[in-house]
Amino acid sequence: MNILIQWLINALAVYATAHILSGIHIKSFGAAILVALVLGLVNAVVRPVLVFFSIPFIIVTLGLFLLVINALLLQLSASIVGGFTIDSFWWAVAGSVVISVISWILSALFNL
Repeated sequence: MNILIQWLINALAVYATAHILSGIHIKSFGAAILVALVLGLVNAVVRPVLVFFSIPFIIVTLGLFLLVINALLLQLSASIVGGFTIDSFWWAVAGSVVISVISWILSALFNL
C-alpha cells in the first residue's frame, strides 16, 4: 500500500512542478501518473549505474553532480512519456529539485 501512496505522491509532485515552473509542461494528471511510474523505474534501473560511474565527479563536486544526474533522468523520462516536456537542461535541474522538495514534504505529511 505504501508503494501506491508514494507513487501518487510523486505524481502530485510532478504535476505541481509543471504548474510551478514555466519550463516544464504536462498535459494531464494521468500523464503525471505515467511520468511518476517511468521516473521511478528509471531511478531504480539507470540511476545506480550512473552514480557508480560518476563517483569521482560526485566526490569532486561534493555531491552537486547528483543534481546533473537527476536532471538527466528527468529529461530521459520526459523523452519516454508523451505529454510531458521540458524546455531545457536547466529547467530539468530546477524541476528535479522542486519535485524532490514537494515529494519530501508530502511524504513527511503522510509519514512515509
